[in-house]
Amino acid sequence: MVMMMNQIIRFTESLSNQMAKISAVLLGLMSVLILVEIFLWNLFEKTTLIADEYSAYGLAAIIFLGAGYCLKEKGHIRITLVLGLLPEKASRVITFISTVITTCFMGYVWWWLFKMVQATLRYGSTSGTLTNTPLWIPQTIMLIGATCFFIQLIGTSIKTFQAIETGEEVI
Repeated sequence: MVMMMNQIIRFTESLSNQMAKISAVLLGLMSVLILVEIFLWNLFEKTTLIADEYSAYGLAAIIFLGAGYCLKEKGHIRITLVLGLLPEKASRVITFISTVITTCFMGYVWWWLFKMVQATLRYGSTSGTLTNTPLWIPQTIMLIGATCFFIQLIGTSIKTFQAIETGEEVI
């Protein structure tokens, strides 16, 4: 059982690493798009007409795709003051309970993101801009990121459970 849990943890961490790399590429592409927009405007007073819209989509993608990596690297905000005052075992149990609650909440968020993408596909919704971007594209990227974050939360829940037994610090 422990071996299977460790495999799940390794998978979730590997997935989060891959999503972080994709986020980094998207950040680079957004930077290039914004620089092209600035260059075109300053030299020719022309615009790409897509820089602001696609940068916003990119930002949403980076946030969702990078959330699991941020969790894995302990980058999310935590209230450690209270946990530091508690006995170690109690701190680990509270961390486990809060991680499980967060995992359940993220499952709920994932479900509604999934329903949103379904509705967007069903109605053929597009952006209200000149590009008429099909909204299912950026929404699906958000859904993929939410899925990966949810999977990382499952892995983190397993790690926090193991920490109760082993006495290791997890988060």
